[in-house]
Amino acid sequence: MSEQSTDREIKLLISPPPTPNGPLHLGHLSGPYLGADIAARAARAAGQDVLHLGSLDPHQNWTMARAEQLGEPVEAMLDRFGRRISQAMELARFEYDIFFDPYTDEDYRAALPALLSELVAGGAVVETESEVALCTECGRTLHHWRVGGTCPTCGQGACGGSCEGCGTFLLARDLVDARSRCHDAEPEIASVLIPVLRLEDFREALTEAWVRAAVSPQARVMLSRYLEGELPEVPLAYPGDWGLVWQGGGEELRIDVWGEMALAYYYTVARHLNAGSATLAECTAAWNRISEYWFFTGLDNPFYLTATIPAVLAAAGVALDRYAGVVVNEFYRLDGLKFSTSRDHAIWADEFLAEQDPAVVRAYLAWDAPNHFGTDFTLAAFEAFKQRFTAVLDGTGGGLPADSPLVAAETARGERALRPETFDPALAVRCALAAYPCGDEAAKKLLASITGDAL
Repeated sequence: MSEQSTDREIKLLISPPPTPNGPLHLGHLSGPYLGADIAARAARAAGQDVLHLGSLDPHQNWTMARAEQLGEPVEAMLDRFGRRISQAMELARFEYDIFFDPYTDEDYRAALPALLSELVAGGAVVETESEVALCTECGRTLHHWRVGGTCPTCGQGACGGSCEGCGTFLLARDLVDARSRCHDAEPEIASVLIPVLRLEDFREALTEAWVRAAVSPQARVMLSRYLEGELPEVPLAYPGDWGLVWQGGGEELRIDVWGEMALAYYYTVARHLNAGSATLAECTAAWNRISEYWFFTGLDNPFYLTATIPAVLAAAGVALDRYAGVVVNEFYRLDGLKFSTSRDHAIWADEFLAEQDPAVVRAYLAWDAPNHFGTDFTLAAFEAFKQRFTAVLDGTGGGLPADSPLVAAETARGERALRPETFDPALAVRCALAAYPCGDEAAKKLLASITGDAL
């Protein structure tokens, strides 16, 4: 863990929380998890004060659905997969300054509902009668995994929450031909008093942030559609049987997982920087030390990371000029098909890393990273890369001579490639492999950021 000084501004890099409904596979590892760790290491090597934040995401309703599918108590499943995820992260040499588990952190579980209540009491979040969809068979609220249908924007199949195809924010009532996934039943609509974040209240500040921030082209297309009309209202809690309990002015609700995630980042960063922070005023005061924050993610959650979470933080008092952007990666395929936990089409990260040198695995996944377009993992390509990488490290694989002016150019190019605003780990690996054999200290630092090796 690194130590943060009290007189410097801090760059916050947020790694996405894996859902413990299965182990991590190499597709997960190749994208935002490895990317955030490499970027954090590179920023520290450049002398910056960095906070690298990671967590687990047990409150997605995908976890309860997976436990029901497996016929296993949800607590036992969370523990089993959580341990495998932690093992994979340790073997991959991920270093987090902050890491939290919402399911086991009692202070967290008390603080987040209280923060939501403060936001409602202050008027930043509004309790309002809203339509929600319920399963006609079991009465469960239909959102996220529990509802499926067709996206009205792009025509692809989608769940409640957001469309993987185009990024559109989708409530159950927005889906075409919506059906409950628990009983394959048509939904019924009910009116419930729930807390809602009105993004339209933040239009001007969000628009300025989106113009300034590093946002993927796909996300900009999505945001431009929303700016043509009113920005949506985002429910922050629902009636339900899974997630953090919140009691507002009506019935007992469960905090929506994306609202929880925003408050989780707000609270855990503040708690880390100033122990005991629990109120909005205390947490915002601690966040004043954060100069910029970045998200690393796959391409399936752009709405939440460009709109919902920044707006919740803004509602809590964190200025939107701190929002720096989102580093997005495309999908990583395995032998031509998308990695899939449900179809067991995967190479599990903890098992693979236990058999291979983690430095080689990190370097290969960075070299083959799907940052700008989808890429395809094959064992044959990995083995060929491993031979080349080993040869470079032992001095038999060639590279630039020590007196070449290209050494400094390659190293500088590689360093720029690991900044979040110009993130391109594949380019950084190529630069490092060219410059490393010369023995230059900057080239060694560059490669160490990629492999996770100590200097």
